[in-house]
Amino acid sequence: MVDEGAGWLGVDLGTQSVRVLLVTADGTVLGSGSAPLAGRREGVRHEQDPERWWQALCTASRAALGSAPPIGGLAVCGTSGTVLLTDGSGRPVSPALMYDDGRAAAEAARARDAGIAVQDTWALPKALWLVGEYGPGLRLAHQPDLVVTRLTGEPPPADSSHALKTGYDLRREAWPEAALAQLGVPDRLLPDVVRPGTRLGEVCAQAAEATGIPAGTPVLAGMTDGCAAQIASGALRPGSWNSVLGTTLVLKGAARDPVRDPTGVVYNHRAPDGTWLPGGASSVGAGALAAHFPEADPAAMDERAAAFEPSRAVAYPLVSPGERFPFRAPEATGFVLGDPGDDAELWAALLQGVGFAERLCLDYLHHLGAPLDGPLTFTGGGARSPYWNQLRTDILGRPARIPEQTEPALGMAALAAYGVSGAGVLADVAERMVRVRTVLEPRAERTARFAEPYARLVDALEERGWLPPSVAHDARTRLHLDPGKP
Repeated sequence: MVDEGAGWLGVDLGTQSVRVLLVTADGTVLGSGSAPLAGRREGVRHEQDPERWWQALCTASRAALGSAPPIGGLAVCGTSGTVLLTDGSGRPVSPALMYDDGRAAAEAARARDAGIAVQDTWALPKALWLVGEYGPGLRLAHQPDLVVTRLTGEPPPADSSHALKTGYDLRREAWPEAALAQLGVPDRLLPDVVRPGTRLGEVCAQAAEATGIPAGTPVLAGMTDGCAAQIASGALRPGSWNSVLGTTLVLKGAARDPVRDPTGVVYNHRAPDGTWLPGGASSVGAGALAAHFPEADPAAMDERAAAFEPSRAVAYPLVSPGERFPFRAPEATGFVLGDPGDDAELWAALLQGVGFAERLCLDYLHHLGAPLDGPLTFTGGGARSPYWNQLRTDILGRPARIPEQTEPALGMAALAAYGVSGAGVLADVAERMVRVRTVLEPRAERTARFAEPYARLVDALEERGWLPPSVAHDARTRLHLDPGKP
């Protein structure tokens, strides 16, 4: 049983900030805190200083705690595929290569030749690149591993969710030793791995002094930020899906069996109870808004954009070069078809473009035979925009739920509660914590308006050679035969 009198702490190591949330078992928020992060981008490279993660956590956790009740436990999520090298004590010796860092394309090709289905930005290729730069004898750490080391005082095993993009075989629950040996992966580079929700240790005295988290607080193995947001959405029953709109777009669902994708665009995490969480991460997202309009007031721009439904321009708003889902195209770049008349119409095109990409992701999942008959939930920073939520609902042509809390940190609080209790079903724990604020219904006449620009985007992606013809055909077929249910 989950301790009803305890607070549960979730930590989210995001791209732009560290966020901490303290909640009760019934979802009452007792405190929250955040602290900003900054990175370095240059072409396909994207790095962060890993020391900043700990500094930001110390700031955010003290803001969240205040006069908190006893804390039952905590878990940490991070950006999927973000890795660095550490020494034997868990201290960083390299910068962190972020989730979308694309410098290891050659290493990714080598890994695929060895039989490991990875994308260019996944953690295993970056691990090979780092070893080439810094030499053997070091240890690989995923983003949460470094923070957990500071919290407990010992380098932890990695959770299997973060280890997935490092090549970990979730079916066998083992590293693919033969393929890794073929790639020349040094001995002891990769950590031991445990399932999410496994107890990793307790907050040590030194960490307690720095963070304000009581010494002795249990630390549980977390999951990636996309999986954390999925737990926070309550989308853990088969056929349910969570769309996480942050800097980029992540779709995560639940299924009894893995969803097979020979291209590796859709991959499957494994829930703590052994069920499967298929999904994919696109490079399209809200980051395109900040890139085009760094000083804009989003609410004011949303209000102006409502006059353009649809925009005369059609956008594919990639945040950075390369696309990962719903197709793999390392050479892909963002584009705008047509000429938006002013900033408001361009803003509208970007908002709609994210919705079109989201619809194409769902069409691709349907193409693969994924179960899509459950509820859809919106979370992430983009879900703070009421206008964008309704716009996406109209474009998708299906209802969407909006929880009160849309933060991955809530998912980590639920996972901590599940792990400490040692019993029950994660979906049950999560659904008690998740409070649905709004259920949006699509407006049929608006859905019909967006059919033509969506088809234009599908055509453009196929013409560029990025979207496979069979997927484009299925997307157009579904648009024609079933325009209200993508």
